Amino acid sequence: MDRSTRYGQPSIQPGLDPREALDMLDIRTHRQLQSGDGTAELASRTDAGADVLQFLALHGSTAVRAAVAANPVAPALANRLLVADENDEVRAELAVKIARLMPGLSQRESSHIFALTIETLECLARDAAVRVRAILAEEIKRLDCIPKNVALALAHDLNSLVAAPILQYSPLLSDADLMEVIACGQVQEVLTAIARRKPVSEIVSDRLVQSLDVSAVAALLVNQDAKIRKDTMDRILDQAEEISAWHVPLALRADLSARAIRRIGSLVGTSLLERLAARNDLSEPTRVYLNRELRARLAEAPDACDTIAPAAMVAAAKQEGRLDGTFVEQAAQAGQRDVVLLALAQLANVTDQTVKKILSSGNAKPLVALVWYAHLSMRVAFKIQTFIMKLPARDVLPARGGVGFPLSKEEMRWHLNFFGIAV
Repeated sequence: MDRSTRYGQPSIQPGLDPREALDMLDIRTHRQLQSGDGTAELASRTDAGADVLQFLALHGSTAVRAAVAANPVAPALANRLLVADENDEVRAELAVKIARLMPGLSQRESSHIFALTIETLECLARDAAVRVRAILAEEIKRLDCIPKNVALALAHDLNSLVAAPILQYSPLLSDADLMEVIACGQVQEVLTAIARRKPVSEIVSDRLVQSLDVSAVAALLVNQDAKIRKDTMDRILDQAEEISAWHVPLALRADLSARAIRRIGSLVGTSLLERLAARNDLSEPTRVYLNRELRARLAEAPDACDTIAPAAMVAAAKQEGRLDGTFVEQAAQAGQRDVVLLALAQLANVTDQTVKKILSSGNAKPLVALVWYAHLSMRVAFKIQTFIMKLPARDVLPARGGVGFPLSKEEMRWHLNFFGIAV
């Protein structure tokens, strides 16, 4: 069956000669259709008329069909026809538009048009192209006006680019839905997305911790809106001695018991112990305990900077080929601010004064941009935010997906240019 008649009878049939269709239009529109650019322009117009837009959806070039797909006044039947378009770009444009039409749709449209639009949305959620499904998921991730079956289909998508936005933001997913996804043994990015929801209930936190996914548990600890039971926190602490990636998130966690703080103090390095001891929510016995532990650590392992000048350390590392991410990360974790400053200046080929301004800005974004510019990892940026800049947990910028930079390249270039670094 022809795709134009499968979903109802349009005013312009696909078998109609294009010249007959042009007779429906005025002379000015006729001229536009005879030129390629004019046709695309016509397909974008909100006053082109339903019949014209439907005809263009069936007979237009790829650019014209994409313009119809993006046109907010295109008839529901044209949208339903375009969902089967052979071109991914056309369907991607349609996904963006349909998502943005959803809020308030039932109040302003007839039941037939509403049903067609929902059918179009459901087809897009099953689209063969990952890009189309990912665009749709990103557009509808915060909506509560879409059918729940659409949200569930995207949440269970095998590609994390599709599933993650829905799992992190969708208000339609219940705890039972989230636990079902966790039980399916999904990939790291999917579990991490669930851990970043605001809020995360205690029962969902339990299941995430039981998964023993390192990145997901780290994201859960960083999320101040995640509720974690005392016995669940104890399970995390039991594993934390072997998992250093959890040390920083644990130390930054706001709702720790005195017992948990003491246990963390026995696991972490000197710099983190110093941060723990500086918390303003400690009981006096806990503060005394941590300060005693800190003095003992400092007595056992004096800072290397006490014996070697920072500039000499960086120069030696550069000469020996050790001036890299590992060197900067270790210096940051040891609290060696000047070493980190000089190393970043060398690696990014900028002045020491510029790096000093960024480290003193109290803003994580320019620091993350500088680390990116120096070709270091987001892990290094996280350590510098925590140990050198000593940002509060709410201001620390975590990695995207556990490893990636959370800012776009354009945004990072903007922050670098703000500090006089021409990229």
